[in-house]
Amino acid sequence: MSQDLDLFVLGAGSGGVRAARMAAADGARVAVAEERDLGGTCVNVGCIPKKLFVYASHVAEDAHDAAGLGWSMPRGAFDWETLLANKNREIARLNGIYAQLLDQAGVRRIAGRARLVDPHTVAVGEERYRAEHILVATGGWPSLPEIPGGELGITSNEAFHLKRLPRRVVVVGGGYIAVEFAGIFHGMGAEVTQLYRGPLFLRGFDDDARAQVAQEMRKRGIELRFDSNAVALERAGDAIRVDVSDGSRLEADEVLFAIGRHPLSADLGLEEAGVELDANGAVVVDAYSRTRVPNIWAIGDVTNRLQLTPVAIHEAMAFVRTVFGGEPTRPDHADVASCIFCQPPLASVGLTEAEARERYGAVDVYRSRFRPLKHTLTGRDEESLMKLVVEPESNRVVGVHMVGADAGEIIQGFAVALKAGATKAQFDATVGIHPTAAEEFVTMREKATS
Repeated sequence: MSQDLDLFVLGAGSGGVRAARMAAADGARVAVAEERDLGGTCVNVGCIPKKLFVYASHVAEDAHDAAGLGWSMPRGAFDWETLLANKNREIARLNGIYAQLLDQAGVRRIAGRARLVDPHTVAVGEERYRAEHILVATGGWPSLPEIPGGELGITSNEAFHLKRLPRRVVVVGGGYIAVEFAGIFHGMGAEVTQLYRGPLFLRGFDDDARAQVAQEMRKRGIELRFDSNAVALERAGDAIRVDVSDGSRLEADEVLFAIGRHPLSADLGLEEAGVELDANGAVVVDAYSRTRVPNIWAIGDVTNRLQLTPVAIHEAMAFVRTVFGGEPTRPDHADVASCIFCQPPLASVGLTEAEARERYGAVDVYRSRFRPLKHTLTGRDEESLMKLVVEPESNRVVGVHMVGADAGEIIQGFAVALKAGATKAQFDATVGIHPTAAEEFVTMREKATS
């Protein structure tokens, strides 16, 4: 039996690392176990490499637009292997930083798969560790469909490690990962078809924004096929044949399934230790991230609340304050801003129009569509959308939505205003920065027709 610990963390992703570091800073004896790479999904097969791929996929479009701005630029050749090598070097650097941060905080790093033996004991290989508190932060994993030939497809995990850029890609799914990778592969020169079983993708986002993204993706040449799904895959020489639910058939070099993620909770000894899992395998927690076993806690994607890296970090900080800071703190999941790095990107904070109407009844909507100033010279047929949703009785802005260049950067600032309870009158009283796209949010005066 190893020396007793105050905290044992299962998983060294963004949430697990933050919890381990901050608990150690409060004087706790902490160990963290990770069977893969430090940094979890975000650093290795999520946010960071995805954003790097988005940057790479946008270069050809920027080069094309340069002609309208007076630049004569020959079309260059894209080299997938170079991008992959540079991406891998950056991910390795970040892994090293995570290790350094843990070491400097005095956290014991353990390589291997951890499993609960009982509510206070964790096994990693032959070693046993006893801890006063156990934190489960093992994250999630992309799912594959149970269809004939489904194993021929890949997920976002494998997409970051393909040996060569596919010429034809079928993307199956309608969430943010599917939409982002459709744009990534198209921007790098692939022919892309996206299948989604519903009538319009990006469910959960504002309907105007969803429709705007679909419009702009189609303008770029991505084939969107809604109310369609892949029902079977089979190998056809060097290609993959995809049978579609509408009776049609596609051929592709790669089929990327982005149909959802499931919590990594299996075979961790959780249920044997008394921890409750829901029907999807998510760890059931209370408002403070505590399971029904008093000393076992869980944060991040394994709890299937809001699957966002900053949320996992926020939950980690609340956990540390609650357990080691003597300050019971609930994570606040209201009005969390998010961005889909499609092309152009979609970002939002607060309620969609539909959610606001369901909650408040009548709402005021302000909507603006316009051609970005840059494209008056480039000639690109691209339209930005900005939208405010206002609760009329209090005049409080309850939703801010944008589709357009730099949407994530712009919405981050407005998220502060919304969190602070800003009213439409305060938006109107704010002098805009001209000429910017962001100024549109403080100059919209006319209510839109529903």
